[in-house]
Amino acid sequence: MTTVNSVENHTTIFHIAAGLVCLWLSYRLFVFLRFFRPKSEHTLRSVAILVLGDIGRSPRMMYHAESFAENGFMTYVIGYGGSKPIPALERLPKVELRYLSEPPAILRSLPFVLLAPFKIIHQITSILRELLIHAGEPPEYILVQNPPSIPTLAIVWLVGKIRGSKVIIDWHNLGYSILELKLPKTHLYVRIAKWFEATFGRVAYAHLFVTEAMRDFLVKEWNLVGEKVVLHDRPPKHFHRCSAQEIHDLFTKLQTPFSQYKSLQNFLPESRTPFSTPLTDRKPSPESSTATSPIPDLDPISATAPTYENIQPPRLRPDRPALVVSSTSWTPDEDFGILLDALKQYEQRARELSEADNGKKLPKILMAVTGKGPQRDEYMKKINRLQAEWHWVRCISLWLEAEDYPIFLGSADLGVSLHSSSSGRDLPMKVVDMFGCGLPVCALNFECLPELVKDGRNGLVFNNSEELAKQFESLLTSFPSSERLDPLRISLYHATRSLEVSQSSSNEQWCSWDENWNRRLKPIILRGIRV
Repeated sequence: MTTVNSVENHTTIFHIAAGLVCLWLSYRLFVFLRFFRPKSEHTLRSVAILVLGDIGRSPRMMYHAESFAENGFMTYVIGYGGSKPIPALERLPKVELRYLSEPPAILRSLPFVLLAPFKIIHQITSILRELLIHAGEPPEYILVQNPPSIPTLAIVWLVGKIRGSKVIIDWHNLGYSILELKLPKTHLYVRIAKWFEATFGRVAYAHLFVTEAMRDFLVKEWNLVGEKVVLHDRPPKHFHRCSAQEIHDLFTKLQTPFSQYKSLQNFLPESRTPFSTPLTDRKPSPESSTATSPIPDLDPISATAPTYENIQPPRLRPDRPALVVSSTSWTPDEDFGILLDALKQYEQRARELSEADNGKKLPKILMAVTGKGPQRDEYMKKINRLQAEWHWVRCISLWLEAEDYPIFLGSADLGVSLHSSSSGRDLPMKVVDMFGCGLPVCALNFECLPELVKDGRNGLVFNNSEELAKQFESLLTSFPSSERLDPLRISLYHATRSLEVSQSSSNEQWCSWDENWNRRLKPIILRGIRV
């Protein structure tokens, strides 16, 4: 392991050096051609959005693309394929998805030390080709997310100089702070990464920040030049708390993937699609007791459930487990061990209460963890070993399509956030999504979390696994009717209906992504344009 880390560390500095050399050569190559693409010829109302990652797993950048396109901008989204993007990006006529190519297959078989320089050079040339050649006329704006910082910040700086496009940097976090999770702050690579980020990220037409803490820190430390706008993450307007019918339809659809989990056998309530699911059922109406047969001519109640007049609409079944969801990227800045320990403690506590004769009972928990990431397999192996002997808790890992994700959140009873932030200055977008679906959250405490989670109002804050386990118990006692969980749901319901948000109270109230974007960013990008 030490040898592998040493190799990776040495290749990191090589990546930076190779990237800078390629950028310098590219700059010298294109600088004498600048008269072919004068600054004054950029196309008004166009934007290139650069995502150095899977486009479908970059929700904030996809929401940006949708907002630009809905405001009349020709929108080019440049990034890698993999996951399916949100439906709007495939529907809107002003959106073009431009997928970056992977290195040739023949190179992927090379050892990491040899592959790394080819990969970074291929990455830089692919991005430059999209921004300088395939994009046609220079876009008015280039929007780039940070991190990753290397090499994207330098690339958009270069292209902005060559083509006269206005660069907008969306500061999601600090790239060098992620490197600090593996290396000391004084390490050479950390210092180089910090210099790179500060040098190429300091000057832009506009800087967007996910928190006020991020803005205040960067303005003070790096003396940023350009417009500075705090654009908090907010959920899309279609996110909502789901009805029993929507929950029923989704879990009917998920019957096949759920049946593949051996750990769920004999754990979930018995169900029979399309009439019932682990969370919902349909009870015959009183009149059906004398009916001899259903009436086949009548229209079904829903597309997934061909039921007839003598079958009532779905309801949430009282014997259902509590559906708890955590959306994670399975990375080091999210300690999944905290959740695992809390589930172990809940299992023990539920057993104790089931054996006691005091009337206090806890429900079963179905813990669903969505997302992909490097630590997923490691933790799921631990979980499967533990839950082989559990009776009250099951934990599964899911990857949901973009259209199913908000419905799943809107079907859940409680959310969990393990995000701790490498910089202490960004906020977990997964909590924003959960709030948008009316889902109360238990969130791991860190520096700027109060900008989003109001302890006791829209969720609870914990510091360790013991506190999280106690929150599970207090919120889920007497489930599905909980004296502590229901008020949090009601508070979120009223907050998400506060559509008119004043500038002075934006942190205290709620709104949709569209409303927030139109209020904060739209005036800046339309400045000087008559609409």
